[in-house]
Amino acid sequence: MSSIKNILPVLRMVWDAGPGVVGVNLALRLTAALIPVAVLAVARWIVDAAVAQAGSEREMTRQLVGLVALEFGLAALGGILSRAIQYANVVLAEKYTRHVSLRLLEHASQLDLATYEDPSFYDRLERARVQATDRLVMVEAIARFLQQGITTMSLCIGIFVFSPWILLNIIVCLIPATLAEARFGTQLYAMNFRHTPKRRELEYLRQLGASKESAKELKLFGLSPFLMQRYETLSGKIIEDVLGLWKRAFPRLSLLAMLGTLGYYGAYAFVVYQTAHGELSVGQLTFLIGAIAGANRTFQDLFVSAVGIIDQSLYISDMLAFFAMRPAIRSGQQALQVPRPIRQGFEFREVSFAYPGRTVPVLQSTSFRLAPGERIALIGENGQGKTTLIKLMMRLYDPTAGQILLDGVDLREYDLQDLWSQIGVVFQDFARYEMTAADNIAVGRIEWRTDRERITDASRKSLANTVIDKLPLGYEQMLGRRFEGGVDLSGGEWQKIALGRAYMRDAQFLVLDEPTAALDAQAELDVFNRFGELTSGKMAILISHRFSTVRMADRILVLRDGRISEEGSHEQLMARGGGYAAMYELQASRYR
Repeated sequence: MSSIKNILPVLRMVWDAGPGVVGVNLALRLTAALIPVAVLAVARWIVDAAVAQAGSEREMTRQLVGLVALEFGLAALGGILSRAIQYANVVLAEKYTRHVSLRLLEHASQLDLATYEDPSFYDRLERARVQATDRLVMVEAIARFLQQGITTMSLCIGIFVFSPWILLNIIVCLIPATLAEARFGTQLYAMNFRHTPKRRELEYLRQLGASKESAKELKLFGLSPFLMQRYETLSGKIIEDVLGLWKRAFPRLSLLAMLGTLGYYGAYAFVVYQTAHGELSVGQLTFLIGAIAGANRTFQDLFVSAVGIIDQSLYISDMLAFFAMRPAIRSGQQALQVPRPIRQGFEFREVSFAYPGRTVPVLQSTSFRLAPGERIALIGENGQGKTTLIKLMMRLYDPTAGQILLDGVDLREYDLQDLWSQIGVVFQDFARYEMTAADNIAVGRIEWRTDRERITDASRKSLANTVIDKLPLGYEQMLGRRFEGGVDLSGGEWQKIALGRAYMRDAQFLVLDEPTAALDAQAELDVFNRFGELTSGKMAILISHRFSTVRMADRILVLRDGRISEEGSHEQLMARGGGYAAMYELQASRYR
């Protein structure tokens, strides 16, 4: 039952999402909760008045007519309140979903990059994503629980006035079923928690088996039967667990539910017996039968709602744990602004780094300088730490040993957002935004999204204009196939769009990670004819496996086994005849 503590934070989120709607919802439910007992009370007076008048030839008295009209009014009011509560629920659901989804997106954006490389984090993220919106069911259950509680209490008071023993009988018969439901809910949550990795794999298999990216290989390699068999096996294990739990719980829950029914009919028979012996009036019989039936129903509903709330609160733990996560990489309270302009540049001092959970470091005792206006190229085989090095320079990670300085100050002393605002980057695995062509360029400096002149200038410099000008709607064309009317691009065309963001960024430090990998030879030549314009007066790091690109840098760093094995200009490294020269000759020989 410790999960009940999870309810309060969710209620706080609901209140923050729409305090006015919450207040109106509660007021409506409070009023609606008293309607059933009021209707029964009026019905009792009507029956007693009708019995007293029975046999006489008088017309209905004004009192009797008024009571019938009052009951009609209460019934009509109940119907109106029910619709009003539904309307308030719809409004609250939309406001809550928006509020919690925005919080989820905001918090996810603040977490460290290393967090996203932990497989267990994706299980938690998936559960948090689902819980963020699905737990609205629990919120509605809490409101319904309060309404049912008030209705139940008013009915119980009415029964208690006539006979406390009837009320006690109903309660005692329902308690065992309630406890059994609570235990079953805990077992159900534990099972669903165990299934999270399997369900995430099932979702992956569904996407893999029906996506444009994988369709070609699935057909050519005949992989569909394999994926279907894997899906069937995995889902079969889940179904087996679910059915097993329900088969074990069904007999017990059914028997205990019968006990609750027995309590109701025992009370019902007792009231009929007293009326038959003249101890209760017909009106009192009418009230008690309605009250007992209503109390029995609302008691069960109340306990089911309570069990459901407790059950749902178990599922909130992952969402709250997600929101409780705090990034290790963040700005200090007195963080510095990045110098404008940067005067000394970057310096690596004996920097080593190992990814979380790995013992072998990617970088070992790496030292070098990057001066303002200097262009450095990083080369080396895959896995030698090239991309890791620039992630450290952008402070997406912190070194496990050593220091990174910017203008002689430790990088950790600077404000993160300000540091990132001075960095323009095009990663090899750049994002393809399912947005308009203009927005795809503008994300490089999103605050300039409405400045069409800057956007067109950036696209011209990156040659993205040669792609955009051919689109039916130009800069307003939706890219990608996710939304209606979208147009997909080739890999090289997407890369020109991504390069446009680097021009749009107008930052002091540029990082180009394989910026022309998807371009053909002519397009690559055209892009790098403008490379000087892009990097003029800026610090730049270029990662590329194409030596025709690398030789344009002022200085080349060769990474091997996590260390800088060679350093110098293209001419200097060729003259030394070391590893760089050997790699260059090997690549050049392919074109002879």
